[in-house]
Amino acid sequence: MLMPTHTAPRDALLTLQISSPLGPLRLLARDGALCGVYMNLQNAPPAAPGPDEPVLLRAAQQLREYFAGTRRDFDLPLRPRGTEFQQTVWRALAEIPYGVTRSYAQLATAIGRPTACRAVGGANGKNPLGIVVPCHRVIGHHGALTGYAGGPDNKRWLLAHEAAAPLVLR
Repeated sequence: MLMPTHTAPRDALLTLQISSPLGPLRLLARDGALCGVYMNLQNAPPAAPGPDEPVLLRAAQQLREYFAGTRRDFDLPLRPRGTEFQQTVWRALAEIPYGVTRSYAQLATAIGRPTACRAVGGANGKNPLGIVVPCHRVIGHHGALTGYAGGPDNKRWLLAHEAAAPLVLR
């Protein structure tokens, strides 16, 4: 006898938790796109379990590769929710190369808003796709490690990981 299967509504928020060197990560997806990567210090929105959601499985695999040092760029459909300004900042974050840091002032200049350093910092802090959209690569003036939604220890770890990872050609 066939048992009915439960399928989440099309726009349902689905989640998968994975372990990482930084502790547990909660991955969130909606409509086939990744919309959140939350570290244990962050409050992720409530979501239904999505252990079979393809984009969550791809994201989990790519994050494992990143932590193993064999992946530098993510190839995932992304759909973070935010204001137009936040989206602009997040697109600029995604352009910062692996192992490279930028200051908030450099990021503000890159989006054509050189006097908007504080607003850029605010948008950076609201990035729901930490690691995948690399907000950890943004540092303060003169190289100071400034706030990070995932915690300062995790930011330090991510920056050290990227500095130490050997180049692996893909």
